[in-house]
Amino acid sequence: MKPDAVVFDFDGVLADSEPLHLRVYQELLAEEHLTLPPAEYYARYLGYDDVGVFEALARDKGLRIANGRIDELITRKAELFQRRAAAQHVLFPGAAASVQAISAHCPVAIASGALREDIETILRSTQLVSIFSVIVAAGETPQGKPAPDPYARALALLADRHKSTMRPERSVTTSYEARDLGSSDFIVPDISHVTPELLDRVVSGRAGARREA
Repeated sequence: MKPDAVVFDFDGVLADSEPLHLRVYQELLAEEHLTLPPAEYYARYLGYDDVGVFEALARDKGLRIANGRIDELITRKAELFQRRAAAQHVLFPGAAASVQAISAHCPVAIASGALREDIETILRSTQLVSIFSVIVAAGETPQGKPAPDPYARALALLADRHKSTMRPERSVTTSYEARDLGSSDFIVPDISHVTPELLDRVVSGRAGARREA
């Protein structure tokens, strides 16, 4: 049995872009005489979209976001990020090959808290934009991550585009250590190990008990 589709997160799964996001946040916060240590960013703000990060920074650090300033910060952050992302390769090793192999096996999509422009800037550097039939980015659902809305919308769009039924309960990460993923059914060391054959085993229940590969 093969999967109906695969919905990838982006930052921290396909793209090693979190360090780049962090550097841009740090640059913007430095203008406000605020700091954001890496450990704090990964523990407190990882997984939020830009709106969520700036709102949390306003609560935690007193960052000023009133009177439309949050839109200004998001725009500046996007410009800085895209300029830096376009100048370097940020996909994880093996990510492009894995996505290409899986896309030949079943439809693939992205559900992310990143801005669409950020995602497409990175994908264009590796010719992967056309492979994803669906991309759901920040601001495109009522709630962003960590709410499940982006994933639910990605599945709905995939089902509509491919004229099939895709059940969320059949849904099957690089930012977390294996020991932190206690409820996972299957853990791999990096994205290059995610193959069509592995996905078939997971979906059909042949992956066995929780294990690492």
